[in-house]
Amino acid sequence: MGKVVDFAEKKSGDFGEKTIATTEKAGGFLTDVADFFIFLTNIANDTFSRGFEFKEFFRQCFQIGNKSLPLVTITGTIMGLVLTIQSRPVLVQFGAVTMLPGMVAISLIREMGPVITALICAGKIGSGMGAELGSMKVTEQIESMEVSATSPMKFLVVTRVWAATLMIPILIIYADAVGIMGSWAGANIKGDVSFVLYFSQAFSHVDFMDFLPAVIKSFFFGAVIGIVGCYKGYNAGRGTESVGKAANSAVVLASLLVIIVDMIAVQITDMLT
Repeated sequence: MGKVVDFAEKKSGDFGEKTIATTEKAGGFLTDVADFFIFLTNIANDTFSRGFEFKEFFRQCFQIGNKSLPLVTITGTIMGLVLTIQSRPVLVQFGAVTMLPGMVAISLIREMGPVITALICAGKIGSGMGAELGSMKVTEQIESMEVSATSPMKFLVVTRVWAATLMIPILIIYADAVGIMGSWAGANIKGDVSFVLYFSQAFSHVDFMDFLPAVIKSFFFGAVIGIVGCYKGYNAGRGTESVGKAANSAVVLASLLVIIVDMIAVQITDMLT
């Protein structure tokens, strides 16, 4: 009888511990969500307040664009090249090779260019922001800025968020253009198409409504990457390991949110067209 009572008490204790652990996880998640929205509110307030750091903003724009340009160039070229090489045999079977430039251009402009480029930028830019701000948090540079009457939110976070919001759409448009050039190179592997003719065929199938939604959602991609990268770095822990964790979690969360934003944008575009 005593063993049965002990077993029941043990099971009851395990259940209580699991319940407490689950409650703590739920509470921690809700706290993180609340902190994130407070972080967004602070960004909005500091953006429209006096003393916007234009010099730091332009420096961040240069850093984001200049450092990401080689990677975006390679990625965009490979996107167009691979899409053309894989699609051409299927179109040849149906006698629709002339549709290849338009198909590649629409695919790149609508979906592949923005999403893949944003994911590349999430890994390159998001992790960089998380690691940079995380290391500043660990070395107490952010606290030093607060003591010296300099707003770290306005100088470090707001400038990076708006620089990412502005530069990532430009990088996406550049990746689309480079991707179409890569597609032209892929079409000339087993064919002979002039550069001007290929581009005219490509853009003859592209409508304004193919371009506008892709550009609009690109700004949201940039904002998501900038906000998540800065949030993870700005709220990093005190230890040196927290820098790596901040960079890693920034990449994972930013990539996930980019895909979610793209899904929402596709649904909205489908309802409006």
